Amino acid sequence: MRVEDEQLAVFDEHGNRIGVASRSEVHTKGYWHETFHCWLAHFDESRGETIIYFQLRSDEKKDFPRLLDITAAGHILSQENIEDGVREVHEELGLLITIDELQSLGIVKGQLFQRNMIDRELTHVFLYSKPVEYDEFQLQLEEVSGIFHCTLQDFKALVQQTKEEIDIEGFLVNETGKKDFIKQRVSYHHFVPHERSYFFEIIERISAHL
Repeated sequence: MRVEDEQLAVFDEHGNRIGVASRSEVHTKGYWHETFHCWLAHFDESRGETIIYFQLRSDEKKDFPRLLDITAAGHILSQENIEDGVREVHEELGLLITIDELQSLGIVKGQLFQRNMIDRELTHVFLYSKPVEYDEFQLQLEEVSGIFHCTLQDFKALVQQTKEEIDIEGFLVNETGKKDFIKQRVSYHHFVPHERSYFFEIIERISAHL
């Protein structure tokens, strides 16, 4: 089955399920639908700061290639439970994390508008708060080409526009399949353009748990 043909449950703005539609129809008509977001973040005692991780979307992605995004995310299919969304962590990142190891951060409503797509999500957000070593990541390269991190405080400053650029570090998987470790400065336009209100909500909820 093509990704566009996947069947998603659709909801009204109050979260009441009202039917099922294909993924392409959901995004064309702007139906509310459920998604799963998992953020990796932990408190680094040696630095005294919270660290947050982002995936770098693959060059092959149809939408927002080569931009930094939620650590792992995906759609919940019509026949799935929210807990089934943890498969995205397995598939995209290669981390064998169970739903019981995640902390629920609740539901966040979000909307993303671009040409030919209206993306209205009822997002079930989860947090994995244990440190992960870079060699533990086995990326699904057609989806994700690298993993990067920064301090939560720096990311907040970028979203608040009190900083124009921040430092991130992490790795890219090169053509031979090896991880190249790099540091670089990025600005807000290097991230997928989720609503700033979504990012503020995530930062606040992660901060409350760490």
